[in-house]
Amino acid sequence: MSILDSILMGIIQGLTEFLPVSSSGHLMLYSHIFGDAGNENNFLFSAFLHLGTLLAVGIAFKDTVAALFKECLAMLKDLFTGKLFKAGLGNPERRMIYMMIISLVVLVPFYFIRDFIEGVAAKYMIALGCFFLYTSFILFMSDKCKDGSKTPATMTWKEALIIGLFQAVALLPGVSRSGSTICGALFVGTDRDTAVKYSFMLGIPTILAGCLVEIKDAVDANALPVGDIPVFMIGFAVAAVVGIAAIKLVDLLVKNNKFKYFAVYTLILGLGVIGYGIFQTVR
Repeated sequence: MSILDSILMGIIQGLTEFLPVSSSGHLMLYSHIFGDAGNENNFLFSAFLHLGTLLAVGIAFKDTVAALFKECLAMLKDLFTGKLFKAGLGNPERRMIYMMIISLVVLVPFYFIRDFIEGVAAKYMIALGCFFLYTSFILFMSDKCKDGSKTPATMTWKEALIIGLFQAVALLPGVSRSGSTICGALFVGTDRDTAVKYSFMLGIPTILAGCLVEIKDAVDANALPVGDIPVFMIGFAVAAVVGIAAIKLVDLLVKNNKFKYFAVYTLILGLGVIGYGIFQTVR
């Protein structure tokens, strides 16, 4: 992998992980067009890019991340002293952690079919295009939502479950994880600030777990390209810097009901990818 590829893919990851257009879909499309889509190193490199965007989340939401981490420590203390269940939902941070756990549990059964779906999308561009069209549809619908009032302190387990289902669908390449969870939160009536914050906090354990699995598999298979690590780190740094800017942009767009711009983009992209897939099939 060249340094230019690393920089370009870092930019793509940093932008598309947070902008509601699907990072996995764009990276898959990039790899398909420029070749080498099935190289093991590309999947490992993707893990490095995702770790870069996780750093961006940590920086952009440092206060929220710190508060949730502090509350996790308090929960562990309560667990070992037998006070966890006596404490109930506690403060808003603790309630948010419980709601996130519910949203994350939904992912478990879907995770086992992820590789199969990604394989289909990587092989058949028409499927990838259809997934982009789904993203376009939910983005269009989210802009029609009335402003909600629910916050992490008032969110119910049913609403957390629904948001979790939206995140599960986002395992499909071409379906934006951030876009899907933000839309899911808006559909159940959260305020727009909560929708953005909950989406990005929910993404931390999800993306981190996926990254660690990819890195572990590469190490176990002796597929860790030590010589490429400096190039991978360049992509990591680019993704982090671009990601911070993208987070700020998403926050602004959500609060001003401007998701329709990305709905139009993913609509055009989806139709274009479907057309490209049809051309490949019939030529």
